[in-house]
Amino acid sequence: MRIHHTGVFATDAAIPAQRARARTRRRGRVVRDLRDRGGRGPRALTFAAGDVVVVSGLPGSGKSTLLRRAAEGRGIDSQDARERWEARMPRFLPYALYRPLVRVAHYAGLRRALRSGAGVVVHDCGTQSWVRGWLARSAARRGRAFHLVLLDVDPATARDGQRERGRGVSSYAFARHRRAVGRLVAAVESGRLPRGCASATLLDRDAATALRRIGFREPV
Repeated sequence: MRIHHTGVFATDAAIPAQRARARTRRRGRVVRDLRDRGGRGPRALTFAAGDVVVVSGLPGSGKSTLLRRAAEGRGIDSQDARERWEARMPRFLPYALYRPLVRVAHYAGLRRALRSGAGVVVHDCGTQSWVRGWLARSAARRGRAFHLVLLDVDPATARDGQRERGRGVSSYAFARHRRAVGRLVAAVESGRLPRGCASATLLDRDAATALRRIGFREPV
């Protein structure tokens, strides 16, 4: 597995020679590290039409902000489903009571998006590896690729992000997220991508802030 420390966009149209070498050595599985650049990374990540892109990281790391600002095509964020249900529910009703309904609505919307055949950008909390497996298998069945965009943000910054949005997670839940995301970052850094994953892009907060587009090429 080659780890590219370059500004090449995560796209099937990447520099041909680099792409060819990566494909020969590891069947096209590529890791790009865009961290520690002080915001001087690429402004866009472009993938093939119909591919599935998962944005993962700690709660408060900026996943939802990134999706809302940059995602083209179908952006699927569980936070959107939660907000729709919250708007319909009485304020006194605890979220925990209708959380299962929110999850059903979220996964139903995600399934519809996948069946459309369009490129999809999906918010991932990092703790549910089965979701990434499902998305990878769905992409493979359609002859498309699955990609991971991973926000590597330190826990203190993520906690600040939770406070800024006015919605945090419990210490217990945050610890679970830290362990799961930490394992995922370590695996990607060592070149061990999740099963079925064609590429992974590592971002820090500056690199994520610099991104203005996560999109898909038009089909030919």
